[in-house]
Amino acid sequence: MPLSEHEQRMLEQIEQALYAEDPKFAHAVRSTNPQVHYKRRIIKAALGFVVGVCALMAGLVINAGTATIAVSVAGFLLMVVCCVWALTSWKRMTGIGNEPVRRGRQARPAKAGFMERMEERWRRRTEGE
Repeated sequence: MPLSEHEQRMLEQIEQALYAEDPKFAHAVRSTNPQVHYKRRIIKAALGFVVGVCALMAGLVINAGTATIAVSVAGFLLMVVCCVWALTSWKRMTGIGNEPVRRGRQARPAKAGFMERMEERWRRRTEGE
């Protein structure tokens, strides 16, 4: 939805006030691409995953009793957390999952789940179609 003329003027005034108050911050915000931030997060998550694999393997190789189990479990948990972190960053970077959920017959996907099909049948039956 485009901004009205009044909203555009207000936004320009806010932007000018920000540049006057803190020009370094305003320049940094304007020039920063959010995708760069998410790419860095994905790289950090990949490095964390590798560290988790190393910890898991070290826990399996070292014969020190219960400490090996703790190291292996910590490595596995680090791998899982890094995978989730990387996937959420990738989804935000690409915009996947940000589409609004629309209700109605035209907005339904071709392959709806079992419950969606049952709800659709019930809706048709109650509306008398």
